[in-house]
Amino acid sequence: MTAPYLGPDTARSVRQLTGTALGFVGLWTLSYLALQVSWLLTLALAVPTAGFLVRLFMIQHDCGHGSYFRSRKARDAVGFVIGVLTLTPYHYWRRTHAHHHAHSGDLDLRGFGDVETMTVREYLDSTPRQRLAYRLYRHPLIMLGIGPVVHFVVGHRYPHKVPREWKQAWASIWWTNACLVAILVVAALTIGLVPFLLVQVPVTLLAGSAGILLFYVQHQFEETYWDRDPNWDYFEAAVYGSSHLVLPRPLQWLTASIGIHHVHHLSSRIPNYRLQECLDANPDLQQATQVTVRDMARLFRLTLWDEDAGRMVGFREVALPA
Repeated sequence: MTAPYLGPDTARSVRQLTGTALGFVGLWTLSYLALQVSWLLTLALAVPTAGFLVRLFMIQHDCGHGSYFRSRKARDAVGFVIGVLTLTPYHYWRRTHAHHHAHSGDLDLRGFGDVETMTVREYLDSTPRQRLAYRLYRHPLIMLGIGPVVHFVVGHRYPHKVPREWKQAWASIWWTNACLVAILVVAALTIGLVPFLLVQVPVTLLAGSAGILLFYVQHQFEETYWDRDPNWDYFEAAVYGSSHLVLPRPLQWLTASIGIHHVHHLSSRIPNYRLQECLDANPDLQQATQVTVRDMARLFRLTLWDEDAGRMVGFREVALPA
């Protein structure tokens, strides 16, 4: 089903990258110029600018999967540069995201590159303090409001869970941090640090919230897939544990079709611009669980995996021990 769509079309990748980069730079510049009129206008422009930053992240994402350019040097160079803009060290993210793809839905291999998910039994066996911490972590205001700061701004500067033997990942972290310091210094010496932050901070937070939201709804839904070894199956996890997020065309364009997530998990070597083609050509893949924008709020009520029922449930459905 996926073989005809594997691998990059270099010309198409170059056009997509060029258009997205120019769009981001143009909107960022316009946002900066808007400071002379009103910061409210800059805030309004932060929305489309963040959208283009999300699209750049999806290109970084494809570079990490090896599906964007045939040249690894080109993929790594583009991925690293975009990783500076998205505050996401490229080689570190590529390694953890590969773990997510290899073990998505495996209850015995959680903790890298996924949304922390407890089972009902684990939640009931936790201490009151652990349950409170988990409830706070899963609250949408925390996840989408504070989450981007904790995850992208702070956590990616020194991700303490990364093993020391991941030398390339750590090098990527330190080089990304160095580039960020250099950008701040250049901004301070040219346009001024405060104007730079007035433009960049809203863009970063909005893009970060959008990224977390997308990742959440692509795996957290009622009939998603979780299992333990040796019953866990890669293909079942890909097709049944990933949703098809149906978005309006402008949003699908900005998110580079990442909503067709089950196809992406089935074969991550398909570049983003071929996901829709693959889906349209294969009726079997059109049977995946569909999620819409209207479903998003409801999905945040699903917080625990019920191993006995084989579905996600909310805190209200679980009776705490007396």
